[in-house]
Amino acid sequence: MKSITYISDWYFNQKTLPYWGVLVLDSLIVFFASIVAKYFEINLVHQVESFLPMLLGSLLCVVLYIIPFYAFKTYRGIIRYSSFVDLQRIVLASLAGTVLCVVAWFLTSTIACISLPGPMGSVILFFVATMFMWIERIMVKRLFDDFHTDGASPVAIYGTKAGGISLAKSLTSLKVKQYRLEAFITDGKEMADVKLLGKKVYLNQQGIADKMKALGVTTLLVSPLKSELFRQNTEMVDEFLSAGIHIMMMPSAEEWDGTSELTHHNLREVDIEDLLPRDKIEVDLQAIGNQLRDKVILITGAAGSIGSEMVRQVATFRPAFMVLIDQAETPMHDIRLMMSRQFPDIKCETIVSSIANKEHMEQIFSHHRPDYVFHAAAYKHVPMMEDNPAIAVQNNIYGTRVIADLAVKFETKKFVMISTDKAVNPTNVMGCSKRICEIYCQSLNKAIVEGKVKGITQFVTTRFGNVLGSNGSVIPIFKEQIKKGGPITVTHPDIIRFFMLIPEACRLVLEAGTMGKGGEIYVFDMGQPVKIVDLAKRMIKLSGAQNIEIKFSGLREGEKLYEEVLSDKEQTKPTRHPKIMIASVREYDYDLAVANEDRLREASYTFDDMSIVRIMKEIVPEYKSQHSKYEILDER
Repeated sequence: MKSITYISDWYFNQKTLPYWGVLVLDSLIVFFASIVAKYFEINLVHQVESFLPMLLGSLLCVVLYIIPFYAFKTYRGIIRYSSFVDLQRIVLASLAGTVLCVVAWFLTSTIACISLPGPMGSVILFFVATMFMWIERIMVKRLFDDFHTDGASPVAIYGTKAGGISLAKSLTSLKVKQYRLEAFITDGKEMADVKLLGKKVYLNQQGIADKMKALGVTTLLVSPLKSELFRQNTEMVDEFLSAGIHIMMMPSAEEWDGTSELTHHNLREVDIEDLLPRDKIEVDLQAIGNQLRDKVILITGAAGSIGSEMVRQVATFRPAFMVLIDQAETPMHDIRLMMSRQFPDIKCETIVSSIANKEHMEQIFSHHRPDYVFHAAAYKHVPMMEDNPAIAVQNNIYGTRVIADLAVKFETKKFVMISTDKAVNPTNVMGCSKRICEIYCQSLNKAIVEGKVKGITQFVTTRFGNVLGSNGSVIPIFKEQIKKGGPITVTHPDIIRFFMLIPEACRLVLEAGTMGKGGEIYVFDMGQPVKIVDLAKRMIKLSGAQNIEIKFSGLREGEKLYEEVLSDKEQTKPTRHPKIMIASVREYDYDLAVANEDRLREASYTFDDMSIVRIMKEIVPEYKSQHSKYEILDER
């Protein structure tokens, strides 16, 4: 067995079969085909009598064929990677060689010492030579595939169109076989049970994972053209996960253009983010680029999960200058390194500071005079802000007011504030603080429009739910718990949340900022809510871990079972983007908003939690605490 392996390794090493070796093999085939052609032209007696002339004629055929072999470069390709294009070249070269042989036959017909195939024999020569050169390449390719798939993982491909075919072809062209194709899976009944690239196509229906398991399949490769459908088919996903079959697909934030070369390297083993149902989100990149290109852009919270992605996406539109602000030193250092590495041509300044530091913020605005502000800075963890309402007021509410007022003072064109679904019918301090930020920005925009405040700034607010992979989100926590062997802690068996990918959320923020004229609160369509306990179960299956327990810890302070995007009294109006709506919310007078914020800020320096939250409830009457010490205030 070792000797066979050694011979196969030697035989299929590219250096052991140089180009001249391929040329010699093809020449031998032509020589043999010429003799076969003469055999059918003359009887056996004449063959014996004219053996030497026939031998010389066959050698001449080889010489004549070498000319088109050289012209069409039939010997230049690596024979084990032969493709349909290579077979086409062989046909053309063989046809040209046959024509040369016919011409030579006319010229040498009177020379007795040379016997070439005649016109009919040349036709036989063409077919025999072409057929055997094809067989030569197909056999070598097949032998190579057979010898190099012993350690390869058996895979099935979900998708039988361009993406699936491209993946399948890439698997067979690898020098070292990582995967061995066993089957295709299709949703179309017309393709079921047919053969595709020599492999059977199976209809996607209940029990498909068991069929793949019976074939020995260990990995499912999902065609990019099928990714969205695959995510939506939660039963299929769970069936493959339960069967212990690995799933590989393109990362959720990436897309295939449908034309470029696709290989298995474009895929990776799925993470839970890749399997959550989601719709494809498209934005008007040209409109965004027209607004941001060659402008000065300021981004607060630039080191956070949302802010850092905003930095990356804005940088792609080539602004004139970027001002990046965050109070987290180490993450800001990471942002500085990222900008220098990925966007070395974009001028930017990374500033470590608090948005509540009015003097420093004014100095920054005065020096840079930003055209656009994307305000992502905020304390966002519900339990933390429930315990620290004074800080929620000083950072989230007052910090937003500082940035908003400076934007007006230094004539920023547009101010885009990133809010949260927790601002709708808030049940916690964090959500209420963001609702008060919304009120201030909207009332300030109204005051500008009405001429009460001098300015040109347009204020736009965007609301959306949880983003996958954000700092402190459930997925990183669950991953860490699984890594430690469990248990996974879920607050409540019925708790559900909306989820969106960070890049998609940021694209919608940019789109909303482009379309906003000022005063709007944009609400994003977050798709279908996800039950957190189902998310935990799927992550356990995905990890392959055994006996991971799920424990229910109870709702945390300020937490509610169902997040809302709009309050009961609010309605929405459509926009040109199907995923973005405008919320019709109750408007506040600017003077009242200012007075409320002044009173709230003054109270925050007492650090009296009950007094601070009482004022917040007065400003936002729909704020009703849940699972919190502040519930007592709602009883009065």
